[in-house]
Amino acid sequence: MSHHPDGHSHDHAAHGHSHEHSREVDDLTLAASSDASDRDLTPAEVNRRGLLRAAGITGALTAGIAGMTGISPAMAEEAARRRGTTDRAGQGDQPTKGGKIRHWLAGDHHIHTQYSSDGQYTVLDQAQHGAAYGLDWMVITDHGGPTHAHLGVDLVNPDILAARDELDGTLIFQGLEWNIPAAEHGTVFVAPGKHEVAVLKQFENKYDGSVRDARENTAENEALAVAGIQWLGQQKDKRRVEDALFLANHPARNGIDSPHEVRAWRDADDRIAVGWEGAPGHQAGGLPTGYGPGSARGAYGNSPSSASFPGYPPESYRSWGGFDFYTSTVGGLWDSLLAEGKPWSISANSDSHRNWGDTSARPDGSTSEQFDRDGRYGNPVYGGAVELERADFWPGFYSRTHVGAASRDYTAVMKGIRDGRVWVDHGNLVKQVDVRVLAGARSETLGGTLLAKRGSRVRLEITITAQDVPNWAMFTPKLNRVDLIRGAVDPFHATSDRDTLTAPDTKVIEQTDTSGREGTFTLRYDLGELDEAFYVRLRGTDANRSQVGYLGDDVDPAGPAIDVVGDADPWTDLWFYTNPIWVLPSR
Repeated sequence: MSHHPDGHSHDHAAHGHSHEHSREVDDLTLAASSDASDRDLTPAEVNRRGLLRAAGITGALTAGIAGMTGISPAMAEEAARRRGTTDRAGQGDQPTKGGKIRHWLAGDHHIHTQYSSDGQYTVLDQAQHGAAYGLDWMVITDHGGPTHAHLGVDLVNPDILAARDELDGTLIFQGLEWNIPAAEHGTVFVAPGKHEVAVLKQFENKYDGSVRDARENTAENEALAVAGIQWLGQQKDKRRVEDALFLANHPARNGIDSPHEVRAWRDADDRIAVGWEGAPGHQAGGLPTGYGPGSARGAYGNSPSSASFPGYPPESYRSWGGFDFYTSTVGGLWDSLLAEGKPWSISANSDSHRNWGDTSARPDGSTSEQFDRDGRYGNPVYGGAVELERADFWPGFYSRTHVGAASRDYTAVMKGIRDGRVWVDHGNLVKQVDVRVLAGARSETLGGTLLAKRGSRVRLEITITAQDVPNWAMFTPKLNRVDLIRGAVDPFHATSDRDTLTAPDTKVIEQTDTSGREGTFTLRYDLGELDEAFYVRLRGTDANRSQVGYLGDDVDPAGPAIDVVGDADPWTDLWFYTNPIWVLPSR
């Protein structure tokens, strides 16, 4: 479970921020120009052109609008549907009828098996437990590296195919945990198909930081990460795979995912690089000694090193209410990304390797030498003892990522993640969350962008179904507070410094006491008259642990509390978070 930073220093002067921004604006302007033909554009530029066409702003692009072209794929899809056109930029993605969400599907995109050097379980073990704990979809993400690239990526596929047959109705993706060149880890996965293994294997051999000995922070290695994301987009364009996604894992744990790298991944191909773990796995790590490992919740027990980005504070190396510092800090790095008007999604998952409370063990003879030879450990056996010092929960036992999908199939889940139709929770805090921003007869939900006339009255409705059955710790959680967070959108927010860390105009604007509320209830807020672009997002909590947010009382008067290493019982500190909705004045 332990992962160590590999020589990763950061030189601000080496990254040429102003040149990067200039290229980005030039590319966006070219995509909007009516003078350039599609043949003159890259796939990413064609994608942007399609979004602009669908939104009705091609040919009338200003530099300010250019910075916001990624604001919402769902916005362009809905515009295309109203116009009766097909969004060429979707590369095969067809609009859902009215952009409706027919299913909220719970899942986990970060799960390890016996094909990881620090894993244990069979694919079926993980899939059966995940399905039993209520998951609709899962991604098997064994660690990338020489052994996996040579053996594991091929060997795990028959097990995944068998699990798909055994658990009909449970969506089981094949992916891998990418050693991102010059950075941390990330989930990469593709839609099932005849080329899924070939694409993953080729990707791993070409772009994995361990396979390519590219962990050091150099401009060349950072470029290799960007090239890997673009390569995945090319495989989608060529139809070798129907779809592919990348999400960064445990981004704040070692402090080596610098802001400019995250922005570079996102901008490399925003159809592929779509977000990060808002909450890491390893949540059982915080269970106190006696009935748990007494370590760090989320395995966030590190401190700055020479490999770390120097702008990150010591507090960022801890989880806050079980969530990553970059996500949990109102006005922090996540909000800084959102303030640019570009999607960046969050997730919550198990990162399951070896699970707390389990009685199984690796079989005799399981060694690192045996693993390197065979590409896997033998099937687990009964170990004769209950393991209370492990830091992981089974998939679905504690963390869930809820994705709004038009249908119960692989590509619909991937599309829902890409469109930002996502909310996450811990400990089954609530049964359901539905969020709508409204202006007149128009409305939009998570991940979307509401276009309305300037001066329109904007409202927010949050419909919540309270939990009424016990979770897997055998108590019924109580939602006691909901927080509304609002931020201004400025396309040029980070143009002068791609390592910008904060969004000064983002803050908690209202906190609502929901204690005692049962069944399904709706919270309504008046967001005022629409003047400038903004976004809203939400979080909810059992309110057992709170403290003033990292950026101060005027930004976040009662946010999640920093988790104490050795004493951070995850069951006594539950939260949900939603993705944002943007609101944009139309012409």
